[in-house]
Amino acid sequence: MVKIAPHIQKALAENKPVVALESTIISHGMPYPDNVKTALLVEAAVREMGAIPATIGIIDGDGIIGMSEEQIEAFGKRPNIKKASRRDLPLIYAQKLWGATTVATTMILAEQAGIEVFVTGGIGGVHRYVEETMDVSADLEELARTDVTVVCAGAKAILDLPKTLQYLETKGVPVYGFQTDKLPAFYVPDSGLLLDYALKDEEDAARIIHTKRLHQLKGAILIAVPIPTQYALDANMMDQAIEQALLEAKQQNVIGYEVTPFLLRRVGELTKGASLSSNIALILNNARVGARIAKALKKL
Repeated sequence: MVKIAPHIQKALAENKPVVALESTIISHGMPYPDNVKTALLVEAAVREMGAIPATIGIIDGDGIIGMSEEQIEAFGKRPNIKKASRRDLPLIYAQKLWGATTVATTMILAEQAGIEVFVTGGIGGVHRYVEETMDVSADLEELARTDVTVVCAGAKAILDLPKTLQYLETKGVPVYGFQTDKLPAFYVPDSGLLLDYALKDEEDAARIIHTKRLHQLKGAILIAVPIPTQYALDANMMDQAIEQALLEAKQQNVIGYEVTPFLLRRVGELTKGASLSSNIALILNNARVGARIAKALKKL
């Protein structure tokens, strides 16, 4: 069952801007207490921009739209919460488990609740050395089929960005840069990869979202926001850390759902915490941009 918190129900009924937020960042993205602190800071950033945050997770088999602060705290402390993508939902629902929503499942639940704008850090994508592993995130398929606008800092830097962008093009997912025509590379504001269009501002974004829905063009819109330059990391340092983490993952036979958490954790360790600080900064920036877009969209 999907349970929408009363304050989110009220906001949607009154046509107020609501922004969906994921719970994987709480359970798998950062250690406690940084995970809870960051989740609450992201919610606060959305509120500061005049929108209502709806953090999404699965508790005892129920999809929760608009988790309370107590529920977020419980998520942050609870060990071994299952990382939930589309294929995991039947099992998690049936066995009354806890599940941390990935980009894909947050999109599914946001669409079911009637929330258009979803803010995350970075999407999943085509993993490096995909020719050997065939590891492609389910996020990309969800972007092709689910009617939600996703605001992010591009795909995670641990991925193969050119292949990820090509996959999105094949699936018909429009990828726009927010005031940039280059794909951000998560910790780095410019990957050098050209995007379809540079959005001028939140009103420009809202017009395109509104037009896509008006013409019933299925699927997501991906809006990539560069990390603020003062929080960006050195591209060479990040590449070295990522390559080292990838090598260690291969040596330790880390596969499947464990790959991304392992790589993000090791990159954080190899950069002596710099990547964690940048991660928090870019998510907060995305939240502010996403809230502005949600507000502009409601005016239409």
